[in-house]
Amino acid sequence: MTAATPTDLSQLTEALLAAARKAGAEAADAMAVDGTAVSIDVRQGHLEQAERAEGIEIGLRVLVGQRQACVSASSISDRTLADMAERAVAMAREAPQDSSVGLADPGELARNWDIAALELADSTAEPEPSALEQDALRAEAAALAVSGVTQVQSASASYGRRRVQFAATNGFQGGYARTSRSISAVAISGEGLKMERDWSAESRTFQAELPDAESIGRKAGERAVERQNPRQPRTGAFPVIFDERIAAGLIGHLLAAINGASIVRGSSWLRDAMGTQVLPKGLSILEDPFRPRISSSRPFDAEGLPTRARAIVDDGILTSWTLDLGTARRLGLRSTGNASRGPSSPPSPSVGNIALTQGSQSRDDLIRQIGTGVLVTSMIGASINATTGDYSRGASGFWVENGELAYPVNEFTLAGNLRDMLLRITPANDARPWLSHVVPSLLVEGLTLAGA
Repeated sequence: MTAATPTDLSQLTEALLAAARKAGAEAADAMAVDGTAVSIDVRQGHLEQAERAEGIEIGLRVLVGQRQACVSASSISDRTLADMAERAVAMAREAPQDSSVGLADPGELARNWDIAALELADSTAEPEPSALEQDALRAEAAALAVSGVTQVQSASASYGRRRVQFAATNGFQGGYARTSRSISAVAISGEGLKMERDWSAESRTFQAELPDAESIGRKAGERAVERQNPRQPRTGAFPVIFDERIAAGLIGHLLAAINGASIVRGSSWLRDAMGTQVLPKGLSILEDPFRPRISSSRPFDAEGLPTRARAIVDDGILTSWTLDLGTARRLGLRSTGNASRGPSSPPSPSVGNIALTQGSQSRDDLIRQIGTGVLVTSMIGASINATTGDYSRGASGFWVENGELAYPVNEFTLAGNLRDMLLRITPANDARPWLSHVVPSLLVEGLTLAGA
């Protein structure tokens, strides 16, 4: 059999499975990914860098008893497929026994999904490099036009199209395509030791929904100028508002703590928290893999199981871990349909689209409410104990005095414990609905600031 071309991903994955069976695998699954990525960077009104990448990558996981091994390659010749399968089977025979290894039961597999309803790929033609260059130039010019901006560190525009196909010897076969279109700019205000930097970026699945380049560049410039002449805040315990741009990171610590891999290892600060309160009453975290035109939407996971909407946290109570088949088996539970994988690695659990309940107040309302405190707009480094939840991060942003932004601040550290912090959050209503993680600005009471 002649190896499939990159346009025949389903045929290619079936060829991988056939090679695995021939090499002696008892079961196997295969993955094929191809795509195109184009990126244009400009600087000082001129093209600085243009990159285009095209390629295909294939991955094969074989199972021999309760042993497994994964191999990957970027060639799709018949010889490569045969070599991959033989190598993988030889590796699996030397691998340790693992009782959690195994494909999904055929009766559990996703069926009759509607890819079109998810609108994951824009049918609009790939933009010309000249169009991307013009977007980057317009973003750069808009940033430079902001009074106080001294230079633009970078301005970029990019486009990507990617196709993914999965197949397994349990009968599963499925795939989908994704597109993305992005513009970004990083602006600098001031000079010498007084330089301050900030950024703005937007990305959409459909090109027609991308904001204009000028607004992106202008926002980067305005943010950089606002950061001029920062001071260190005083040390003490103050209310802190995490700006919407970074608030998803705070919720991300909770999502990492409920990942099945961490729970199985017993290394999570939420390992004993199932059924207990982890957020204030009235707040929920919902996962919805079916949101149209969102980057993490998908009808099935990397093990062929159907994805589903679920409440990770319901009215403040933790109700679900994030599980693939392996972690579910170790915990005596069922997979939540959250397996992810790359061509060179076995499946592991990963959360997709999530949304935190939004509040009734704007970010400005929260600023007025706290009186004195800090609005954090960027984080620097991290020291987070995954076992205890102890939290310490460098930060910068704006000092709040009398309910108003007073002046920019930097070179300070925020410290607390994630379990306590998350129980004291108050959400604003400013989350951006087109993101995969829809999280508004968050007020956290009583954090410790180490500043001047």
